[in-house]
Amino acid sequence: MSTDEHAAGGRILVLAGGLCGATGVALSAAAAHLGGAFVGTAASFLLLHAPVFLTVGLLGGNSILRTGSLILLVGLLLLWGDLLARDFLGSRLFPMSAPIGGTLLIGGWLMMAASALVRPRRH
Repeated sequence: MSTDEHAAGGRILVLAGGLCGATGVALSAAAAHLGGAFVGTAASFLLLHAPVFLTVGLLGGNSILRTGSLILLVGLLLLWGDLLARDFLGSRLFPMSAPIGGTLLIGGWLMMAASALVRPRRH
């Protein structure tokens, strides 16, 4: 991966971290004032993952760690979107969106754990 591609991937993850944090706080307030069981759960997931995206985006890491982070992001978007659709639209985002999102979250975390088993390249 070129330096420019690595920097772009880092910026995407930092952007995702900031947006997840801000949206998580806003949804926490919405859950407190408007109710909605799924809104509070979505807020918790966003706030939990925001620091992960910021850290990987700022500090980098090997390609397995970065890929795991992007898988986390896709899974989070699917799960978060489904939870919000249930409360605000009264229906699912699409069939199996929450289970797919949850499975991607698990896979992303496992991939991030596996990144620790890769030895860094020596220059």
